[in-house]
Amino acid sequence: MADLSSVTIGKAANQRPEAETPYVFRQIIHNSPDYLSLISLRDNILRRPLGLVFSPEDLAAESQDFHLAVFDEAGELSGGLLLHPVPNQPALIHLKQLAVSEAKRSLGLGRRLMTFAEAFAKEHGYTEIKLHARAEVVAFYTKLGYREIGERFVEVTIPHQEMRKSLT
Repeated sequence: MADLSSVTIGKAANQRPEAETPYVFRQIIHNSPDYLSLISLRDNILRRPLGLVFSPEDLAAESQDFHLAVFDEAGELSGGLLLHPVPNQPALIHLKQLAVSEAKRSLGLGRRLMTFAEAFAKEHGYTEIKLHARAEVVAFYTKLGYREIGERFVEVTIPHQEMRKSLT
């Protein structure tokens, strides 16, 4: 089995020149300085625009999750997400809170972070990923092979779509 604890990925095809910078994709530890930076990024991009804030209980509940992040060559956090094991469904993992910094958008980091997350999940024995995509990004996940499940629903005040992808 490949060790995916830290993977360096260089320029992706059809990317802006800034994408030539190598990026490091790796797991980060709950409550570490990198985790706190990722919480700040997720808060600024995903929560505050909706008038939401993380509670101490929200953050404590993430202690058993896998936190994955991407860093530029200077070691600055560029994006991240979390993978939440689904209780009583050992083959299923729930991908949540994908966020890429505004300055690093359009470099393919979201797509590359998803590829890293899928490989990480597969290496850890999961065979399917589910996620709740905001309605405006369903097409992004569809291009990555995710399929829509059921009807759209409201979560954290905005429309979402459950999506799933088999890793087998």
